[in-house]
Amino acid sequence: MSKYNVAVLGPIPRDHITTHHGEEIEKYGCATHTAIGLARLLGNQGTVHLVSHVRKKDESPIKELLSEYSNINISTITSEADQGDVISLKFIDQNNRLEKQTGFMNPIIPEDLKELLHCDVFVCVPITDYEVPLETLKFIKENSKGLIIFDAHGPTNTITISGERKIRFWIDRDQWLPYIDILKMNLEESKCSWFQKEYDPQDLGHFDEEDTSHLKPFGEHCIHEGLKSLIVTLDSSGSTVFYDKGGKVQQEMVKSVKVDHVIDTTGCGDSFAGGLGFGLLGYPNDYIRAAKYANALGALRTQGRTFDVFKDKEETERILLENYGSI
Repeated sequence: MSKYNVAVLGPIPRDHITTHHGEEIEKYGCATHTAIGLARLLGNQGTVHLVSHVRKKDESPIKELLSEYSNINISTITSEADQGDVISLKFIDQNNRLEKQTGFMNPIIPEDLKELLHCDVFVCVPITDYEVPLETLKFIKENSKGLIIFDAHGPTNTITISGERKIRFWIDRDQWLPYIDILKMNLEESKCSWFQKEYDPQDLGHFDEEDTSHLKPFGEHCIHEGLKSLIVTLDSSGSTVFYDKGGKVQQEMVKSVKVDHVIDTTGCGDSFAGGLGFGLLGYPNDYIRAAKYANALGALRTQGRTFDVFKDKEETERILLENYGSI
């Protein structure tokens, strides 16, 4: 593997987490999971450039935390506006949580990326709708050859004036799709992205959590609108991958990497996105392979509360061989 450059775009929130076991944890989250997971996989074969805006009081501890990883470029983490995400998460059960956001990162704009257009992959992990704007994706697409991986968690979540984080419909979805190569989301977010033209008022806000019948038409639509791949995570079942092959949209299921005991699911989606980024380096059209790495990083993230859960390339690929029989 040659020397690679990967840009990770997203917030580094100060998270206060109450687990479903009642334990309380404070740590920096979101893009740190993506960047550290990638850095562990890349080793001395590449550099992760973490682009984020943080509060001035958080800049030093964040950079100290990341300084342990010699292949993470922290010079792209800035605090000029003294704005950064501050979030409280209270888990009701293993996968569902109540969220409140009281601090807000200023958006990542084209100016932040002018020195990073050489990157092979851009992994965008916004958690709220304003953090990585469409204008920024357009700038990357028009000025770089790098693949754009985008997490739909951003445009399907917003904040009320009381700080409550709420899911929302991604109404302007089709304006974004031409500027995204690989779109990643969970099942709930997919239902926020594939909506009816009009609803009975009584139906609003009610999703059947088990229903996946919308995924096939949604996946076909996304590919026809310009995506190279749509990847939807389905919790313990794994992920379903849509991509074009010979002019036809293919759908394949990639089973999950099984874990015996889940300790903390915070950051699983961000870690999954990092796995996609690594999997597509050198193999930009192998979405199934990328999903395997993504599943592995998501599973590893559940195994502890620190970043020590992430493994190097050799150990991660051993996990892939045990689970899939191939890489």
